[in-house]
Amino acid sequence: MKRQIVVRKEASQRTCSSQIVRTVRYAECQKNHAANIGGYAVDGCREFMAAGEEGTGAAFSCAACGCHRNFHRREVETEVVCDSSSF
Repeated sequence: MKRQIVVRKEASQRTCSSQIVRTVRYAECQKNHAANIGGYAVDGCREFMAAGEEGTGAAFSCAACGCHRNFHRREVETEVVCDSSSF
């Protein structure tokens, strides 16, 4: 289930510089370890933890379960931020 919420507040006859901020979080692992025998079993990893520094190949592997980051459920939070100091 994908859900994206954008909150916008419009000021009457005022202009503001707005910026879209997206926060990405990787949640529980959804890799099916029993797919080759026709079953369904997950390992119970609750959250993605990068195994290495950002920008390296190890940053895509989970330190807890060893799976690639793509097996973890992706959550995206989007916000529209308005800079009110320009009023």
